[in-house]
Amino acid sequence: MASLPTTHRALVLTDKSLPLAVKTLPTPTAIHGSAVVEIFSAGVLSYHREVYNGAESHAHYSLPTPLVTGMSGIGRIAALGPDATALQPGQLVFVDCMIRARDDPETAFLLAIHDSGTPGSRKLARDVWRDGTFAEYARVPLENCVPLDEKRLCGELGYDVHDLMYMDYLIVPFGGLRDIGLEPGETVVVSPATGGYGGAAVMVAVAMGARVIAMGRNEAELARLKKHVLSGSPSASIETVKITGDETADAESLKAFGAIDAAIDFTPPKGASSSHVKSVVRAIRKGGRISLMGLNENPIVPWLVVSKNISLKGKLMYEREDLVSFAKMLKTGLFPRGKHLVDTKIFSLEDWKECLDVAAEHTGIGRRVVFSPKSSV
Repeated sequence: MASLPTTHRALVLTDKSLPLAVKTLPTPTAIHGSAVVEIFSAGVLSYHREVYNGAESHAHYSLPTPLVTGMSGIGRIAALGPDATALQPGQLVFVDCMIRARDDPETAFLLAIHDSGTPGSRKLARDVWRDGTFAEYARVPLENCVPLDEKRLCGELGYDVHDLMYMDYLIVPFGGLRDIGLEPGETVVVSPATGGYGGAAVMVAVAMGARVIAMGRNEAELARLKKHVLSGSPSASIETVKITGDETADAESLKAFGAIDAAIDFTPPKGASSSHVKSVVRAIRKGGRISLMGLNENPIVPWLVVSKNISLKGKLMYEREDLVSFAKMLKTGLFPRGKHLVDTKIFSLEDWKECLDVAAEHTGIGRRVVFSPKSSV
């Protein structure tokens, strides 16, 4: 491996009252417990713009400043701390944005997105893991580097590294579905399925061998979702149900497709009072399992949860073992490739404003926006 350059380019947030700026900074070096990764692709959230511009709707996303912006990414190991034993220089890795305290599993935060507000997470975000992946190089914890089989993924299966960044959407519902033990052949409801994570959940559930019922309010987007899934997985079993807001009627629409074994929900803040999860509770079979990954404020019908032995499990994203398992699943070829997987829009750091604006609109199943600090693998 070539030695690290003395400086590198990074997209910096100086203060939420100021615009972002591409700056030349000293290149980070590897210390104990860390790796320096040369970043090829870094995922952009639909709400990244609001996190960094201080919008009132995202004022609770507290961050230390200044910092290098970012979240998860994919890149190549450029340097390793002296305690690394398995990772190797030159290895292609997925960089996970979920930073966890090594001495307290309950302390965690999202790298360069949200310090989570606890004393421990704020300390880590401020003093140790401040900088994100919207940069040519990033120093990250060793355990946040998940090896990717480059020969298999980029060679034999033909994935572009930027399309592989869609895995940061796919891994979230995979964590929830794995947490409730979704099995091949089972029927699972995804609600609402027309957002970024809901759409990804449909694709993941299909890859896991499940039959999917996708719920949503936008019938045109539901139709696009179904078409997208079937274009890459023609044998997939997928149905759609429009959320009408009538709790009983929506439950009957779900029951029309037969026994339902499981469900996963991604209710966004603006839909917190929606009744659709109650409809799922009414429709799911006895002993059914529901993963709650959204913000529905009143998801249960108490007597039905009790009488039908329904399991409700909250899940924040995923665990590291989910990431490792997902990387294995990805290289088996169970997911589509190319446009059948994702339509990726790629931006340079200098085009950050356009990138964040496009990310706010280019959402839903099979859509991704990334920064490309480096031109190629």
